Amino acid sequence: MASFSDDFNRANSSDLGAGWAEVSGDWSITSSQLSPGVDSGTVILRAAGAMDSADHYAQVTIAAVAAASMGVWCRGNANISNGYLWRNDGSQWDLFSVVSSTFTVIGTYSAPAAPGDVARVQAVGSTIKAYVNGVERVSVTNTAITSGTSVGLRSGTTSGIRYDDVAAADITAGATLGTASSVETAQPLTGAKAAELGAAAETGTAQALTGAKSASLAPAVEEDAAQTLAGAKAGALAPAAAVETAQPLTGLVTAALGTAAAVETALPLTGSKTATLGTAVEVDTARPLTVRSATVPSPERTHRIPAEHRTLTVGR
Repeated sequence: MASFSDDFNRANSSDLGAGWAEVSGDWSITSSQLSPGVDSGTVILRAAGAMDSADHYAQVTIAAVAAASMGVWCRGNANISNGYLWRNDGSQWDLFSVVSSTFTVIGTYSAPAAPGDVARVQAVGSTIKAYVNGVERVSVTNTAITSGTSVGLRSGTTSGIRYDDVAAADITAGATLGTASSVETAQPLTGAKAAELGAAAETGTAQALTGAKSASLAPAVEEDAAQTLAGAKAGALAPAAAVETAQPLTGLVTAALGTAAAVETALPLTGSKTATLGTAVEVDTARPLTVRSATVPSPERTHRIPAEHRTLTVGR
């Protein structure tokens, strides 16, 4: 299982490093991204190492776009004149089968490329698939190219195009893969698998006891145990606090009385009680008339005296 990846996070340089082979053009690293150069037409870049089989994928992040060819190859030959190419030209995605530099469109997805798009192409047997951002956009059956282990990029050289995060890896038939970088697939074991083990740390195992087991005991701490009392137990008692208890009265109880305050008691009268009366106001009391007068009073000379309830008649 072969795999390859590069994130270009290194100093600006026109030397991409030992992992790459420039098929055409002058590629360089600029601001930790891959630049295809300027005004050189269409250029091709290939990973220096090959995949182990013709069943593999290749993908790239398009960091900056332009109205020019921007694509990724799989199942290519050494100079990428054969293989499958997934490319955007600024307006749509096209999947090509390329045989001896002859390009044939075998699938299309109508959408322009956008900065940050991840383009991926893969070939497993005769099934060729193309993805954008992990979403399958084209899947076709094609047998135009059945071999080829090179992966790489094909690009126009319009100013402003940039790539980042290239990845490729072999695919085991039947595996379902999403968008990813390096992928490792477990291989079945056809025989026993042995591996060298590191030095083990010493391990103590408990052994079965075949007889009695004894152990040294630490000195016991002296303990006082309560003893059963066989007789009376006496103990010194602490001084008791004085307690006064009310005693029942068997006779008369006398008590000294304090000095009483002066009390005046009304005494009964044994004789007559006289009192001096104040001076009386003079009162005129009407006297009854013992003889009725026969003198006929004159109407003009008769006077009523209200206070004495009597009539005074004056003769003429």
